[in-house]
Amino acid sequence: MKIYATYNIKGGVGKTTAAVNFAYLSAADGCRTLLWDLDPQGAASFLFRIKPRVKGGGKALIRGKRTLDDAIKGTDFENLDLIPADFTYRNMDLLLGSAGQDGAAGKPTRKIAQLLRPLADEYDNVFLDCPPSISLVSENVMHAADVLLVPLIPTTLSVRTLDQLTEFVAEFSGHRPQIRAFFSMVDRRKRLHQDIAAKILAERPGAAATPIPALSLIERMSVERAPVTAFAPRSQAARAFRSLWAEVALPRTGARTTAPLGKKEFPRAPGQRGLAGAPGRPSAPGRASRPGRRRPPSEQRLLLSGPAL
Repeated sequence: MKIYATYNIKGGVGKTTAAVNFAYLSAADGCRTLLWDLDPQGAASFLFRIKPRVKGGGKALIRGKRTLDDAIKGTDFENLDLIPADFTYRNMDLLLGSAGQDGAAGKPTRKIAQLLRPLADEYDNVFLDCPPSISLVSENVMHAADVLLVPLIPTTLSVRTLDQLTEFVAEFSGHRPQIRAFFSMVDRRKRLHQDIAAKILAERPGAAATPIPALSLIERMSVERAPVTAFAPRSQAARAFRSLWAEVALPRTGARTTAPLGKKEFPRAPGQRGLAGAPGRPSAPGRASRPGRRRPPSEQRLLLSGPAL
């Protein structure tokens, strides 16, 4: 099982957008994929039409009263499951800090890795969509992840946060995740974006060369409530995410094959929820990514019309 985390100290740089599209592309490649929405805002859960709620909240997960397996929900996409956000995740630092106390086992910086370990035989790729800032949650993520996928808007302040993150991870003893920075919300008309992107690519061998452009179609994800790689698979945005995923993905073992993404793969009828009747997918109530994993019933889905946070 490979664990990827979309992370940046700064907010609003495209972490959730990247996590959602990478998870979809991983699943479309035939990998059994899980996305854990760790941000209490629940944007990734919103985009996959899943109610941002975990029974018992973050406390039940951290203290072992509820397993991650019990919290997993199926999505409308084959091979792709989601652990939804919960507003109690805003207290996750406090909950993790209590690990090792009150009978909670394990180090507070290794708890997320410990929770994910039982899923190793069930998923090929796990994506962690992380809230911004440096905290106990983010430190847990760094200890759990194989790769940190760091979106950067090509500006001076974004480069500064990358330097801070690199220095922070360098101080780890033992496991250190790979840091793969990539450019997000790039406007090629801006000379500053061009100069900074060129400088980072020249100075940091681990930086990905494929940029994600600033496009209004990507912003429509919150309207369509789906990855842009699903509802507009032949668009410039989808091609960019597909190329970037091919660049940053770790080598696969036991590759599977699936049908290629097609233009009609994601029907866009007004008000449509889910992919009932879509080519290659069963009709409602949904599919199972693995035995027993079903799409939540419609009454449990989050029904909002506004954009995700």
